Amino acid sequence: MAGVKVQVGEVTTFAKTVGESDIYLFAGITGDFAPNHINQAFMARSRFGRIQAHGALIVGFMSTVAGMVAIRTSAPPEIAVSVGYDRIRFTAPVFVGDTITVTYRIVGVEEARRRATADIEVTNEDGTLVAVARHILGWIDEAG
Repeated sequence: MAGVKVQVGEVTTFAKTVGESDIYLFAGITGDFAPNHINQAFMARSRFGRIQAHGALIVGFMSTVAGMVAIRTSAPPEIAVSVGYDRIRFTAPVFVGDTITVTYRIVGVEEARRRATADIEVTNEDGTLVAVARHILGWIDEAG
C-alpha cells in the first residue's frame, strides 16, 4: 500500500465559462427542466432576471477538480476514488456567461485510512463565492 499521495495545503483549480449549452444539455441528461434553468421568459420576471445553472451542474465541476487530483495521484497498484461530498451549499446563482473557478484545497490527511479531505470553493469572475463543499478522496487497491 502506497498510501495518501497529497499533502495538507495542496491546491488544484479548474475554471470554465458556463454556456447556455451546458445548462440545456445538463437539463436533458438529468431531466431537471425546472423553469429557473430552462425558461428565460419565466426567469425574466424573477429577481434574477435570467436562467441559472443547476446546482448539480456546479457539483459536477467540483467533481472535475476532484478527478484531476485522483488522476494525478493514482498509480498501480492504487487508484484514487471519490468517497463523497459533505456540506454542499449554493451561496449565489451561476448564470450563462459566468466564468467560475473551482478551488480544491487539501485540508486533512488520514494516512491510516488512506483518505484525504478537501475544502472546495467555487467563485465567479467577480470573486463572488457561489458554492462550497467538502470532499473526501480515498485510495484503494486496484485488485480489490
